[in-house]
Amino acid sequence: MVENRPLLTFLSHFVVLSGVVIIAFPLWMTFVGSTHDQTTMLRAPLPLWPGEHMLENYRTVLFQGFGTGAARTPLYVSLLNSLIMALGVCVGKIAISIIAAYAVVYFRFPLRMLFFWLIFLTLMLPVEVRIVPTYQVVASLGMVDSYSGLIVPLIASATATFLFRQFFLSVPDELTEAARIDGAGPVRFFIDILLPMSRTSIAALFVIQFIYGWNQYLWPLLITTREGFYTVVMTLSRQVNTVDAAPTWNWIMAMAMLAMLPPVLVVVFMQRQFIKGLVDTEK
Repeated sequence: MVENRPLLTFLSHFVVLSGVVIIAFPLWMTFVGSTHDQTTMLRAPLPLWPGEHMLENYRTVLFQGFGTGAARTPLYVSLLNSLIMALGVCVGKIAISIIAAYAVVYFRFPLRMLFFWLIFLTLMLPVEVRIVPTYQVVASLGMVDSYSGLIVPLIASATATFLFRQFFLSVPDELTEAARIDGAGPVRFFIDILLPMSRTSIAALFVIQFIYGWNQYLWPLLITTREGFYTVVMTLSRQVNTVDAAPTWNWIMAMAMLAMLPPVLVVVFMQRQFIKGLVDTEK
């Protein structure tokens, strides 16, 4: 029997609500800042309630662009670049990782475990160690200022390979034998049996890798020189770090709100699959 303790219930709810306020307040201030003009944002104290310039600010940054540098390109171009990069990275990571894990688990070829541990050891190499040789390879292949240059160097994932390998090892051997007796070859077994069973894991990795690809900054900063290939994170950073003038904070806040929208939508619409893929044990 669970005891009813009003004080403990009050404290737990107070802690939860305090955490929500702490997390949500910066987002609220960002939204409020995106609805005012530049004069109001440069005058103390900062407003706490929305203003009258919301539609004007969002229309300007989304379709017209502003200022100099990356902002001369409308923000929808940068949003499209980030969307293409994020989708390409997460789809590429999932496809390569699940095929690699399938080969390691179900095919008995020489040195297969050595190859797996070599893949796993790449987790010990930070991005900064690999960034220069990776750039040299991409530049030599003529992939600078291209979507392939943004996506291809980031699609290998040792973490996803390890997760898929652990899941495939949990699949009963009886299922494999039954598929073999029914005449299913390796490709049919992979497509008709393993892929449907892996859908929750794929959904969880999709959410994680989409956010990973969307938030990339260092690699797009190195591999792109044309404004038409700038990602939204690059565009936002360049407008914040201005030297010759005060940042236009109302437009920057509008850009930040628009930049947060796609990852939030992915998490919201795939929340159930994401949680199930992380905690489901009945696979």
